[in-house]
Amino acid sequence: MRTWFEPEETAPYEAAKAILTRRCLAWADAHGRPADGPLVAAALDARHHSRDGRLAYWDEPQIRRYLLAWVPKYVVTPRDILEIAPEILRTFLHYLAATGLRDPRGATPAQADDAITRTLPDFRNALDDPHLQGPATFWAQTALDHGSDLTGPGALRDFELDLDAGRIRYDRDLLDRLLEARHTRTDLDLEEERAFPQPPIALPAPDDLAGAAARSVTVRRLTTLATWAGELGRPLTRSGHLTLADARELSALLGTGEAELQVRSSADLPRLRLLLAWARRLGLVRVTKGRLLQARSATLPHDPAALWARAFDVLPELGAEISMSGRAGVLGRCFADVLPDVLATLYGMDDVPVARLEETVWPACQEHVSMDATSERTKDLWRRRTALDLERAFDVLADLGAVDLTRGPADDRYASDLDDGALPPEAVERLRERLASPDLLLARLTPLALRSVRDRLLREGRDAPLIGELATAPPAELLGVLTQHYPPRAAAVELNAWLSHPGQDLEALLRAARDCPFRTRAAAMLAVLAQALPEGQALVRDLRHDPVLAPTALTLLVDAGEIDPAALDRREHLLLAAENFLSLLELGGPAVVIEQLRSMAGHDAHDLATALLDSGHHDLAGLEELRELVAGPLRASRDRPLRLIPGTGRGTRPLRRRRRP
Repeated sequence: MRTWFEPEETAPYEAAKAILTRRCLAWADAHGRPADGPLVAAALDARHHSRDGRLAYWDEPQIRRYLLAWVPKYVVTPRDILEIAPEILRTFLHYLAATGLRDPRGATPAQADDAITRTLPDFRNALDDPHLQGPATFWAQTALDHGSDLTGPGALRDFELDLDAGRIRYDRDLLDRLLEARHTRTDLDLEEERAFPQPPIALPAPDDLAGAAARSVTVRRLTTLATWAGELGRPLTRSGHLTLADARELSALLGTGEAELQVRSSADLPRLRLLLAWARRLGLVRVTKGRLLQARSATLPHDPAALWARAFDVLPELGAEISMSGRAGVLGRCFADVLPDVLATLYGMDDVPVARLEETVWPACQEHVSMDATSERTKDLWRRRTALDLERAFDVLADLGAVDLTRGPADDRYASDLDDGALPPEAVERLRERLASPDLLLARLTPLALRSVRDRLLREGRDAPLIGELATAPPAELLGVLTQHYPPRAAAVELNAWLSHPGQDLEALLRAARDCPFRTRAAAMLAVLAQALPEGQALVRDLRHDPVLAPTALTLLVDAGEIDPAALDRREHLLLAAENFLSLLELGGPAVVIEQLRSMAGHDAHDLATALLDSGHHDLAGLEELRELVAGPLRASRDRPLRLIPGTGRGTRPLRRRRRP
C-alpha cells in the first residue's frame, strides 16, 4: 500500500484512498473510536493535494492546515459530524500508527494528540466563520441544510429549479463575498503545487559543520569588518559611503583584492560594497550620525556557525549588490526568487555545470522582469549579462563556503534531457555546444549549504530525507519510508545503519513484513530487504516456505525469473494467485479485479474467486474484502436471470408488449 502518489496518478490514488478509508472505518469500529468515511477521505485528500503529498506524514502545521482550512472549505456534512472532525482525525492518525503506515519523520501519536488539542479553540472559530468556505462548499452546504442530496440522480437539476423558484433561501451577500475572495485572496487556495521530491543526503557531525563555518572566508571577513568599524566608528561621505582611504585600508585588511583599484568612490569596489551591505543586513554594523559603527548588541561575530547560517539566509536579499549592473540588472531584480531555486536544483547533485543553470535561470528571470517591448538583440545582451552575474553569485557562494567550484567535463546526464522540450531550441543548441567542452565550471553544494537548504525545504513543507534520521524508527515505518522515498543505494545505507543499533535486527524487519496488513506494501518491504542486504536474494528464497510471507516471496521470485510458475504445485499456485489478486484489489479496486477475473475465467469467474478465497492465504482482512466486494457481485451477476432482448440471439422471437390493465 503506497502512501505517496504523483499528482497525475489519479486512479491509483483513488483506489488507495478507498481501501485506507474502508480499513480505517473497520479498525475504528473494532476499537470503539469515532470515524466518518468522508472526513477520513478528506484528510487523505488534504495531504495528497499538498506540497509534499505524503499521506502518512502529519505534523502540527499539517494538522492545523487540515482542521482550520481544509475542513471548512471543502467538507460538506452535517454540523454535528463537522464538530467531531478533530476526534476523527485522531482516529485516523492512530490507525496509521497501529498499522505501521505512519511516516516516522512526522509527529508521534502523542504529539499529534497534543497538536489536535491545541487546535480545538481555533477549529471551533473556523467552523463559525462562513468566509472560510469556497463557493462550491457554500452551495453544497445550502443544499444539505435544505434536505437535498446533490449526489442523487436529477438532484442537481431539482435543486436549481428550487433556487430559481425562490423555494430555497440563501445568503446572497455571503456568496458575493466568497466569489470576490476567489480572485483576491491567495490564502484560500489550499491545493498546493506539488514540489519535486528531493534525494536523501548525508551530513557530517555538527562539530564538523561548525568548524567549516569558522573557516569560511566570508565569515572571517564579516567579523573583521565589524571589529574594524569599532565602537567609535568610521566617517562616511555625504552619499553614505566610506571614504576612499578607509575603503582601501579595509579592502587590504579583508583581502578582497580591490585596494589598488583606481576608482573615484568606495562604491565602485564591488566586493567591499557587497560585504558592507551584508554586514548591515546582518546587524553587525550600523550607521549613526554619518558614521559606520559596530553594532553594540551583535552576538553573531562570537558564533561562527550562527553567523554563517544567517549570512546564507539573507544572501537572496543582496541581488542588487551582487549584480554588476546593480538594481538595473535583470538578475539583481529577481535574485531573491531565483537563488533559492538554483540552490534547490543543486541540492543532492554532484558537479552541476553552471552553464546548464544559466540557461534555466534566464527563462525564470523573464517571468519576473517584463521584456515585452524589448528587442531580441537587447534581450540577448541582458541574457549574457545575467550569465555573468550568475557566475559572480557563484563566486560569492564559494567565498561563503556554500559551494565548491571545480572545472572539468560535464556528466552525460546533464545533456540527456535536452530534447524534452523544457528549454527553447536556441538554448538547447547553445547548451549542446557548451556541454561538449572539457573545461566547464562545475558547482556542488557544501555540507553547510546542504544543511541550510534542507532546513528551508522542511520549513516549506517539502520532503528532504536525511541519511540517519530513521536510525531508531519502528521497523514497519522504516521500511515504509525506504520503499517510497529512498533510491536503492541510499536505502541500503539507511537500512544497514538501522541494523547496527542494538536490539534492531533482521527478524524485527521480517516480523514487520509479516504483520503488514497490505499485500503491496509487504511486497515492497521484502523487495527492499532483497536489494539492500548482501544475503537478500537468499533470504527471499528461504521465505518461500514461510507460513505468512510465502505468497509474497513467491511473487518476487517469479517476477525475478528465479521460479518457473509451471513448477509450482497446486497450493502454491493458489497462494500466488490470491496474492496477486489481493494486490490488484489494493491497486485498482474491486471493479478492476472483477474485470480481470472475467477476462481469465469468463462465466466461471465466480468459481475462480471462490478458489482464491479457499487458498489458505493468511490475509483474512483482504480475503473478506475479496469476498464482499468481488465474489459477491460476481455471484449476483451469475445468478441473475438472463433477460431476452427482442430481435437478438439465435432462435429468439420478438416479445409481445403487454397491454396495460
